Amino acid sequence: MATTAETFDTPVSQDYGSNSLLRLTLRRLFKQRNALIGMVILLFLVLVATFAPIIAPHSPTVDFIGVEGAEKRGDPCIYLLGCSRDKPQHIMGLDGNFRDQFSRLIFGTRVSLFIGFTTIGAAVIVGTLIGSVSGYIGGWFDNIVMRFMDVILAFPSFLLAIAIITVLGRGLQNALYAIAIVNIPVFARLVRASVLSIKEQEYVSASRALGANSFRLLFIRILPNALPPLIVQSTLSIAGAILEAAALSFLGLGAQPPTPEWGTMLGSERNQVFTAPHLVFYPGLAIMFTVLAFNLLGDGLRDALDPRLVQKGSG
Repeated sequence: MATTAETFDTPVSQDYGSNSLLRLTLRRLFKQRNALIGMVILLFLVLVATFAPIIAPHSPTVDFIGVEGAEKRGDPCIYLLGCSRDKPQHIMGLDGNFRDQFSRLIFGTRVSLFIGFTTIGAAVIVGTLIGSVSGYIGGWFDNIVMRFMDVILAFPSFLLAIAIITVLGRGLQNALYAIAIVNIPVFARLVRASVLSIKEQEYVSASRALGANSFRLLFIRILPNALPPLIVQSTLSIAGAILEAAALSFLGLGAQPPTPEWGTMLGSERNQVFTAPHLVFYPGLAIMFTVLAFNLLGDGLRDALDPRLVQKGSG
């Protein structure tokens, strides 16, 4: 899924003003059918996460056996979809710890989106700084930094995340650190490749001849033109971060109970896949649609931001 910088060689400032570029990009984006589907799904997820306390009928951590009475313990009805002796108050039933499954699914949207945006946001900031400075300075400094990034990239990202969590300890916060760290080299190399290409453009040479300092050249003239591939890769990486976080939580290394995280919900109920399949079906479905939405949006952004792909249609 990695996007190479060479796909976006055309400098933004040579063709359009910032406002014109934004309007043109949005116009292209809204012509992409896949991107529209992804945006609709993401908008729905954001609304669900924002209004989770209103949508969810119960707290995601309440034990309803303790609330409704110990006499219901062992009642098989509580695991069934929408089953209740008195009234249908649990539309997706209760999980193995007698908590409302629907409420946990709703609040899990908050956790998963938070994981995706925070981890990739941190990786983008750190990776952009590393890649831009390394590519602009070049020479021995660039070689040292990039060889270190290569060492990190040599390890499978998921296994490296597990190793980091093993050192730091289990928990959602440490899982966020691990996912961010394994994604930093991806953005560092992507931005470096863009900077190496853009800093040789004529408009950069003209700015340098007019006396612009290195800070202005890098962060005002060069880096803004390296944003298109960075935006695309960030969108696609959010999907990967959500998947990695769910996998870590499934293994018991990420979010810990009673945190309503989809991967944790899958891991906790994996033994009930035949007796109560809805307990694993709905969290899995939520992960699938979230990852699909980011992937569709990323593909649409790639086509919208790349002039050479505009004529290929909406796919």
